[in-house]
Amino acid sequence: MPEMARKKKVNNKLAAIAKGIKLLILDVDGVLTDGRIILDNAGNEYKSFHVRDGHGIKMLIRAGVNVAIITGRSSKVVDIRARELGISEVFQKCKNKAEIYESLCLKYGYKDSEVAFVGDDIVDAPVLGRAGLPVVVADADPEVRRLALFTTERAGGRGAVREVSDLILKAKGLWQGMVDEYFTV
Repeated sequence: MPEMARKKKVNNKLAAIAKGIKLLILDVDGVLTDGRIILDNAGNEYKSFHVRDGHGIKMLIRAGVNVAIITGRSSKVVDIRARELGISEVFQKCKNKAEIYESLCLKYGYKDSEVAFVGDDIVDAPVLGRAGLPVVVADADPEVRRLALFTTERAGGRGAVREVSDLILKAKGLWQGMVDEYFTV
């Protein structure tokens, strides 16, 4: 099969899966951030978030897609950022991300095929193995890359989540309507 035809077939399959997504779950360090943890002498933690990732999340929420955060660390700044974006499902200091994943699916009645998960490291493997749309960022650990159906072109904290939100919105046929809202005066 020619390369272009094979790529088109994969893209159609990916779009069909993305169209059915009702819940997007995100890791934080290495996905919503570049993975660096900055601490000052007083022990204050700093994280840097990409503004377009945030806007993509807000567009997904407006489109009726639920968004959740599951992270292994705990940080006040994650709560602050989640609140800014309208994400109410925030789970920090999670040792077992698959357990939280399962509880979210049960709470909302979602099947694995209706869930997308974005991760970057081996701690994300159990959830990447279950989600209907497993995604890793461009700079993800090589061990988890093989679990992904989609790998972003951008690195974590550099607009990777926006790629995922755009993919889902386009697959659902909602992208152009969202864009048009910004151009109407």
